[in-house]
Amino acid sequence: MKRHATATLAALAILLVAGVTPAAGQTAIKVPFPFQAGGKKLPAGDYAAVKTTDGQLSLRQEATGKEFPLPFTERLAQAKPALTEPQFVFDEVGDFAPSYTEYITVYILSEVWFPREDGFRTHTTKGGHKTRIIKAAGAR
Repeated sequence: MKRHATATLAALAILLVAGVTPAAGQTAIKVPFPFQAGGKKLPAGDYAAVKTTDGQLSLRQEATGKEFPLPFTERLAQAKPALTEPQFVFDEVGDFAPSYTEYITVYILSEVWFPREDGFRTHTTKGGHKTRIIKAAGAR
């Protein structure tokens, strides 16, 4: 009986520790341009949006494994029909380079969507901008 209780407690402890670290949902998306997200400037590449077990978002750069929090301002109602693949939505805005001689395009991550779930608004651009959607090949 004692051995059974010890085994049960050990299994419960493993489940509790394991439940804190893995992501509840995530997806990798290839972003073909440099962009801004969560106050950081990031290069083009493969990124994973991670929905953690505590309901927060993180963005992970697949090449380096670096991960940082991705704050969101609101949850967005699930699209109709429901999305079948994850996607990032970017606001495309024009800006002048620091020298004011060159007009550049800036992409800002504004929404993160997981399949068949409500979305996350990570940024709101006021003023004129275009929307660019990047879809993943599928969930991981």
